[in-house]
Formats: sequence, C-alpha cells, structure tokens
Amino acid sequence: MSLQIEFEQGRKALIVRLKGELDHHAADSVKARMEDAIAKEQTHHLILSLKDLSFMDSSGLGVILGRYKQITSKGGKMVVCDVSPAVYRLFELSGMFKIVSIQDNERNAMSSLEVAL
Repeated sequence: MSLQIEFEQGRKALIVRLKGELDHHAADSVKARMEDAIAKEQTHHLILSLKDLSFMDSSGLGVILGRYKQITSKGGKMVVCDVSPAVYRLFELSGMFKIVSIQDNERNAMSSLEVAL
C-alpha cells in the first residue's frame, strides 16, 4: 500500500494527515513534501494525525523526528495524534514520547497547542 498525505493549513498550525504505510520507500517523499509545506506556509506549529497510518518503520520515525526539529528550531511545537496501537508501540519502544507530545485526536491536539484553526 502506498502513502497518501493530506495538508490542512490553519492560522498557525499545519495539520498533516498520513494514510497508508510510512516506510523506507515513502520516507524521502514524505520528508520533502512536509518540509516544503512547513516552509511555504510559514508554519509555527505542526499536528501530525496518524489515524489512517497502518504501518511505520524506523524511516518513518526519522521523518517525524526531523520535522520535530524543523518546527522546534523556529520556536514552534509539534503534536502527534490518533496513533494506532502498532505505531504507538513503535513510538513507545523508540522513546519518541519523551520528545513529541501525543494527543487522542486533532481537537485535543489543537487545544494542547492553544491554537484556534
């Protein structure tokens, strides 16, 4: 299965929704598209919705960590939401939750950023 990316720009937060599989085959493309969207929209905060992400490997973790660094280097925040059990376990094992905030859904993610879209 391939990966689909949907972007929704709010006032100060970019919501990125991933659907499918984020593996080493898709990582470079996802990285480039997210970097471009963040730069183009002058995004301050990033919400990454993984509701429809069925699989992710370590390449996907690298993409997420890279976007976290990109956002925080500009003084912004990043929140991940709607994480499936399998992806949650990968985040847990990798220690990603010590770095990136997680919320149950997009609404809670927006509230945690105190950003009104």
